[in-house]
Amino acid sequence: MAKNYKMYLGGKWMSSDDTIDVVNPYDNKKVARVAAASRKDYTKAIQIAHKTFAETRELPSYKRSETCRQVADLIEKNIERFTKTMVQELGKCYKDSKGEVTRAIGVFRVAAEEAKRVGGEIIDLDWSPGAEERTGLVKRFPMGVVAGISPFNFPLNLVAHKVAPAIASGNTIVLKPASATPLSALLLAEMIDQTDHPKGAVSILPGSSRESSPLLEDERVKLITFTGSSQVGWWIKQNAGKKHVVLELGGNAGVAVADDADLDWATSRLVYGSFASAGQSCISVQRIYVHEKVYNRFLRMFKQKVSKIKTGNPMNPKVDMGAMVDRDAVKNTLEVIDEATSQGARVLAGGKARGAVLQPTLLSQVTPRMRVCSEEAFAPLAVLFKYKNFKTAVKEINNSEYGLQAGVFTNRLDDIWYAFRNIEVGGVVVNDVPTFRADHQPYGGVKDSGIGREGVRYSIEDMTEVKILSMNLK
Repeated sequence: MAKNYKMYLGGKWMSSDDTIDVVNPYDNKKVARVAAASRKDYTKAIQIAHKTFAETRELPSYKRSETCRQVADLIEKNIERFTKTMVQELGKCYKDSKGEVTRAIGVFRVAAEEAKRVGGEIIDLDWSPGAEERTGLVKRFPMGVVAGISPFNFPLNLVAHKVAPAIASGNTIVLKPASATPLSALLLAEMIDQTDHPKGAVSILPGSSRESSPLLEDERVKLITFTGSSQVGWWIKQNAGKKHVVLELGGNAGVAVADDADLDWATSRLVYGSFASAGQSCISVQRIYVHEKVYNRFLRMFKQKVSKIKTGNPMNPKVDMGAMVDRDAVKNTLEVIDEATSQGARVLAGGKARGAVLQPTLLSQVTPRMRVCSEEAFAPLAVLFKYKNFKTAVKEINNSEYGLQAGVFTNRLDDIWYAFRNIEVGGVVVNDVPTFRADHQPYGGVKDSGIGREGVRYSIEDMTEVKILSMNLK
């Protein structure tokens, strides 16, 4: 029987006449009915957050740190509840869901530390004659109301990456989770509600894009932090007016495997990077470039490991890959695969689906203009290329509208440095997949992959304004 969920508005649990049905992608059964926020609800939440900011901005760092630590502890105590909730609403397999919950715990613990490090610096202002006794005190101050918009694919951790820095920096936040996966975010609201953090500082409101328009329009919102599609993200930026905007958008991550790479390690990690979370990650491996000397051996090892991936009921702890977010996503991916094969691509593995579970799929003989290569797949789909020269592989990785993260498997320092200097992305990962992300690192992209950086410290920088106290001590 579907469970009813209220929205969390200004520190109170509220019902609504409108609701959102949450469906388990794996078995297509309704698991929850969630109160849907109206335009008035978003405006009210912004009003409350704006008023509560007078309190949060004055909170000492130890109080902000304490809240983040309490939230982390509460998530940990409820780790099984969070995990199963995520499996049900997203169809992400149990082991990946539990891993995401563990990461969210880490995000709040990092935020607990960073809350004590917002600080600033002392700078000398005596760089010119007549300023001999002048000193500057530079300090960061919270902006006010933050609007957060999070995607379906990481329904807890990407919410944590918006909520935790807001709390740690003394801001307030109104967050709109993805309509397909709002349950993990609402469960997080339960944890926050149990702390002593000022009521009204955090609101979590599931709702439609149309009804949530006050997040974009209301002048009391000072910053919008959005994670999602490039099309929507750039539209938000164009219409955000004077608001600060942070965008973490799509990608189609490229990886180069050199002839000196440890192929056992590389293939293991690339299988994970391509198919974890059913490939529904903006840093999922999509384009793999393998040196011609090791291409055949790489392919044999890769296919062998793909064949061992266990798909099926995501609630089964032994399953490696669960469902995609819905059957439309599967249908669209199959159409892209069929289009590629009609143009000469070859299916090396997978290419078929059962319900919302798409088999891990690998293609070869693709061209850069095919959609399987040029667009973000956001599916368990990777394409394979052969290369002769490392610099050529770097050039091909750059042959994309996106630039989020990339990977290189090599031990040659000159190639590593060349990749770091020349690949047009926000991060280069050496001897691992671009799917790797430490939650305290600066994370974000260039080109169509967005602007700004996430990672708790870097989000805090985006959520704060720098102010200088210029002192004449003479």
